[in-house]
Amino acid sequence: MTLLAPPPRLLMGPGPINCYPRVLNAMSTQLIGQYDPVMTQYMNEVMTLYRQVFLTQNHATLLIDGTSRAGIEAVLVSCIEPGDKVLVPIFGRFGHLLAEIAERAGAKVHRIEVPWGQVFEPEQIEQAIKSVRPKVLAMVQGDTSTTMLQPLEHLGALCEKYNVLFYSDATASIGGNPFKTDEWKLDAVSVGLQKCLGGPSGSAPITLSDKYVEIVRKRHHVEAGIRTTEHEHGMGSRIQSNYFDIPMILDYWSEERLNHHTEATSMLYCARECAIQILEEGIEASIHRHQLHGNAMLAGVEGLNLKVFGDVKNKMTNVVGVYIPEGIDGEQIRHTMLHDFNIEIGTSFGPLHGKIWRIGTMGYNARKDAVLHTLQALENTLRRSGHVLNPGDATDCAYQVYAKEEV
Repeated sequence: MTLLAPPPRLLMGPGPINCYPRVLNAMSTQLIGQYDPVMTQYMNEVMTLYRQVFLTQNHATLLIDGTSRAGIEAVLVSCIEPGDKVLVPIFGRFGHLLAEIAERAGAKVHRIEVPWGQVFEPEQIEQAIKSVRPKVLAMVQGDTSTTMLQPLEHLGALCEKYNVLFYSDATASIGGNPFKTDEWKLDAVSVGLQKCLGGPSGSAPITLSDKYVEIVRKRHHVEAGIRTTEHEHGMGSRIQSNYFDIPMILDYWSEERLNHHTEATSMLYCARECAIQILEEGIEASIHRHQLHGNAMLAGVEGLNLKVFGDVKNKMTNVVGVYIPEGIDGEQIRHTMLHDFNIEIGTSFGPLHGKIWRIGTMGYNARKDAVLHTLQALENTLRRSGHVLNPGDATDCAYQVYAKEEV
């Protein structure tokens, strides 16, 4: 066995991405005990920091230990009881994921779909809500499988009107695209760190409205062995997952610090630093930076004589999908980019597998040199594979975007 020595990859796919250096430093910080007052103070700081990231006043703002999928599962399994109706609008792979998790929790899932590369209009969702009368509307904001960004700003009012819990996963979009939890009237949000927040996968920040917490508190349960005479069970059915039981996790993050699991200390350090990084930059400034470098990448791939996938006006700032040209081996291009240039770009899933590449500009990699290096490498690789293009056009187009910013 040898020491870890991964190649110096530039991760320009749809995520994960290279971490901010400060985040890597935070992860290497020495451990302390989970009930050390310094540790519990860090937990309180994380709650405060992520309220600012989510733009919310929700007290119940904390971390689920696990990847972004852990956050999704915790939110859904804790509020869904067998037989509950859940409406899932699907415009990419991760809508299907929400539907599967809801079904595994016992929900009667109602799906509505649009073709990949499109998003929903509010009228489509309102019609489905009126027809289904669900307990929960669950949808993704940004789906990296299609690069699309679903507008959410009008949906909270609809959910309020029809007394529906409104949940969104914003893992791929938050930090690089607008997301306003309270203004948009969301009841639950889950995210991951490995996209625009500039961290690794492994911690899932969530925020929960008072309405959501009141509903799941009815299913409150305290484990034997730590239960005292002062603890009371809720009247609802017991949540079917122990690890993802949000009422028990809320007890752990409360002043009581009622034991649930051992907090993933290094990931808490990491999540804390991710939040500090974006708040020091400023959320609006971070969104603008992702927009700038995303626009430069978009202009650059068009300069490579590549066709962009999907409805560009509803594209995320931080990832672009491009069709693989006819006659070009898409996987061979990715192999050359990775092994000759140390740059990773992504393929896609399902109906888009082998048809598009996905190129990201997010977090630490939403910067000028990363965009230009990627475009230069892709131009060289495509040209040598027989793709017709004008050498230099890609970086020239990107530079034109940057020049407008500097005026």
